[in-house]
Amino acid sequence: MLGRDPLPSSWEVSGPTRQYPRYAHEAAVTIRLPGIEHHGRTKNVSRGGFCAEFVDPIPLGSEVEIDLQLVFEDDKHSEALRLSGRVVWCTEFDESHQVGVMFKPLDADLSQYITMFLRYLDDGTLPERTARRRLTLDKRFD
Repeated sequence: MLGRDPLPSSWEVSGPTRQYPRYAHEAAVTIRLPGIEHHGRTKNVSRGGFCAEFVDPIPLGSEVEIDLQLVFEDDKHSEALRLSGRVVWCTEFDESHQVGVMFKPLDADLSQYITMFLRYLDDGTLPERTARRRLTLDKRFD
């Protein structure tokens, strides 16, 4: 590798270690701001937040209320898991916007609910058609 410094020893080739695994799964998501709702679908979800696709941009730094719902084979949705969060990034992508949202600290009950939500995404009970989605993004690229 002429002319290139080696990677710092704290870097891994596969990227930095994440605090929480991300699950590549599509869930229905509604983001509420005062006077407006944005409806979209997640690209990935973790214990710390999610990436979702929306038609319109959502302002960076917005404090938001979130409803996450599992989507089943017959296009039915689970009961909504309501959380609070903050928009940490928003990027135009094709004709939509990808938005990164970080969850605010969770109390014990919400922590248990998000854990169950994520466990459902990863526990092998998904229909065979979506079995490939059980892998976390991190595991897919190891």
